[in-house]
Amino acid sequence: MALIKLEDVSKLYGFGDATTLALDEVSLSIDKGEFVAVMGPSGCGKSTLLNVMGLLDKPTHGTYKLNNRLVDRLSQNRAAKLRRDTIGFIFQSYNLLPRLTVLENVALPLAYKGVGVTKRLKTASSMLERVGMQNREYFYPYQLSGGQIQCAAIARALVNEPSIIIADEPTGNLDSMGSRLVMELLSEIHKMGNTVIFVTHNPELTRYATRVVYMHDGMVIQDEKTSLGEVAKTAKKRLYTIPKKSVEDDLAGVSLLMKLPKKEEGIDASSKKRRKRRGRS
Repeated sequence: MALIKLEDVSKLYGFGDATTLALDEVSLSIDKGEFVAVMGPSGCGKSTLLNVMGLLDKPTHGTYKLNNRLVDRLSQNRAAKLRRDTIGFIFQSYNLLPRLTVLENVALPLAYKGVGVTKRLKTASSMLERVGMQNREYFYPYQLSGGQIQCAAIARALVNEPSIIIADEPTGNLDSMGSRLVMELLSEIHKMGNTVIFVTHNPELTRYATRVVYMHDGMVIQDEKTSLGEVAKTAKKRLYTIPKKSVEDDLAGVSLLMKLPKKEEGIDASSKKRRKRRGRS
């Protein structure tokens, strides 16, 4: 039985001539325990798909079943409660509150749940230890590196013990070392039985996924099973067909730029000579 099941889901924004079709009759099933990467060009509907699956947005048409429960028409309050108890979100921009310490940021979802101060801080501290951030729990976000901030954001996403983790480009603002740290952490979360769905533009990160969904113009155009540790076949084609400039290419470009003014000067000189000849005649 599918944990997440979308059937002919479409999402429209705007009205009349300004209407934008963000999702176009998407049908997708995700089983419990999968590690799914979603890829595609900017503006193809990846984030909208995650927002619908994460109950942050409702489909305009179609049906959405979460754990065999029809959820696409839930009231705002019921959707918020289900989202709080079932889904953990990790955002590209982290979304930590700058005036709260790391510990207070991680404990915040438990405050919304009504957990007492002592218990929520203890739980948050335990979660930070789990992601290797306990020695930074009294730091503020501005005192951390990008990778450390994202680890704190992951701890916050896990503090309610959700069964589904949704990450919208979790490595988008990180360098290669920070990206690896975050993906290894998500991999560990997946091994513990969580379902992980993440958006990425980086083909290399498909090594962590068990499945890759490719999107274009609001539609799912390909769905590929993958082996852990290997770049997905379709993603690999994209990775190795991107033209790469070598040092020789750069030098050739510089050399050409240096030659252009001389050529232009030669043209100007010859034209001046022709003008002089015409003047004499």
